[in-house]
Amino acid sequence: MDLGIAGRWALVCAASKGLGKGCAEALVREGVNVVITARGNDTLQATAAELRVLNPAVQVVAVAGDITTAEGRAAALAACPQVDILVNNAGGPPAGDFRDWNRDTWIAALDANMLTPIELIKATVDAMAARGFGRVVNITSAAVKAPFEALGLSNGARTGLTGFVAGLARQPLLASRNVTLNNLLPGPFDTERLRSNTAAVAQRAGKGFDAMWEQRRQSNPSRRFGDPAEFGAACAFLCSVHAGYITGQNLLMDGGAYPGTF
Repeated sequence: MDLGIAGRWALVCAASKGLGKGCAEALVREGVNVVITARGNDTLQATAAELRVLNPAVQVVAVAGDITTAEGRAAALAACPQVDILVNNAGGPPAGDFRDWNRDTWIAALDANMLTPIELIKATVDAMAARGFGRVVNITSAAVKAPFEALGLSNGARTGLTGFVAGLARQPLLASRNVTLNNLLPGPFDTERLRSNTAAVAQRAGKGFDAMWEQRRQSNPSRRFGDPAEFGAACAFLCSVHAGYITGQNLLMDGGAYPGTF
């Protein structure tokens, strides 16, 4: 299927590895020029080199910086001739007990997983509407549908973003101008973050990593972890010309782990 987005420009946040990288790869395969961001410059530049090999016909611009800061956002936006596609992504806040979190802890979580995406949306959607095309995909979490006890910071911040997007996506000034906003909700994907989280859980439980990893794999109905490439493919479809009638939605990708009907 031709997604009809070749030649567009995308800003993909936290794209040096994991799910962000999966999204960038899928867009590059479709002929989309990308600006990718991440805090670690070495890994980011290595990813940029891989993307250029993947499709030499597109432009790949790497901007190292912290997207949760005003300076980081300004640098990323300045590097993109125009933002037709925005993929919001940032590392999740740490797990823990809410009794141990203070105001600074909460503000950091909100900055990364709610306020930064909102600022980037604010900076881009009106120009998208003026051009008659725009796609915003926010990478949130399965915790928006089924909160995890130890991930209260993520539960709160990402759910706040979800509520904001639900209202904004339905504004006629955007929806009628072919600008869509949707959220992708990943469950357990085989990423560095999942492996580090699993290692921490295994250590607290006094178990080995391999045993805990296998336990988590077997607990999913699919008996596997998600592949960042299939996550990226879903992202690319939501960014395509074929998804113009899909907006304000939450697409859960968790291998069937969520037990509800809706």
